[in-house]
Amino acid sequence: MSIFRTKNLDAMVAGNRTAGGLKKVLGPMDLIMMGIGAIVGTGIFVLTAEAAQKAGPGMMISFVIAGAVCAVAALCYSELASMVPVSGSAYTYSYAVLGELIAWMVGWALILEYAVAAG
Repeated sequence: MSIFRTKNLDAMVAGNRTAGGLKKVLGPMDLIMMGIGAIVGTGIFVLTAEAAQKAGPGMMISFVIAGAVCAVAALCYSELASMVPVSGSAYTYSYAVLGELIAWMVGWALILEYAVAAG
C-alpha cells in the first residue's frame, strides 16, 4: 500500500455517476460571478485605505499585478476542472495527480485557509 497512490480518472468519473451526483443548474454567468467572488475576497475592502497610506498611487499597480495573477490562477482551475470532471476542487485534482498523502495535506490546508479567511 502506497501513500502516493492515485485513483484512475475513469474510476472517479464512474463513481460520480453511480453516486447520483448533483444536478448541474448553474450557468456560465453564475460560475463566473462565483469565481470572481471567491478570488477577490474581502481584503480588497478592508486593507485598501491602509495600503493607500503606505504605497500611495503605486497601490494601483499592485492591484493590476494581483488581478493578472488571479486570472492565471482561474485559468489553471478551469483547465483542471475540464481534465478531472468530478466534484471536489483542489483535493480531487491533487488526489488524481499527486496521490493520497498530498491530497490529504491539500484538503487540510484548504480547511485551515477557509477558517482563517472567515475570521
